Amino acid sequence: MYQTLTRDLDALLDSADHPITTLANSAAFIFRNIERINWAGFYLYDGSKLYLGPFGGKPACTNIEMGKGVCGTAAAKREIIIVEDVDKFPGHIACDPDSRSEIVLPIILPDGKLYGVLDIDSAELSRFGIQEKEGLRVLAEIIAKKLAIN
Repeated sequence: MYQTLTRDLDALLDSADHPITTLANSAAFIFRNIERINWAGFYLYDGSKLYLGPFGGKPACTNIEMGKGVCGTAAAKREIIIVEDVDKFPGHIACDPDSRSEIVLPIILPDGKLYGVLDIDSAELSRFGIQEKEGLRVLAEIIAKKLAIN
């Protein structure tokens, strides 16, 4: 499944597009094509905190401090974080009470700079595993490459 999604996302995104267009289409593509999720979108790094970017799903938290919640922790550590049960993650920021599990992937530009994070939530416990981690990591890399060209 992720091979097809990788090919389709790469074809959808145009490196000549504005970054907001790239992020909006990426969020919509992921929200529509990944099964059993209830939120998919971006939090963008402004040099001190994360702020809400394009997404699909219910309205969300607008600002997240670095190192706080799943998104802020993934951004600060620059690593993918999978949370099987958000209620058990210390300091979890509950934007949507329906969300039960989460995966957050840092968006690192080819020059090594943190652009933000891709945040995906599910109403199911333990929704994300190794397959999702690897497949979504490749999608995040495609997004980062398209953003770097802008």
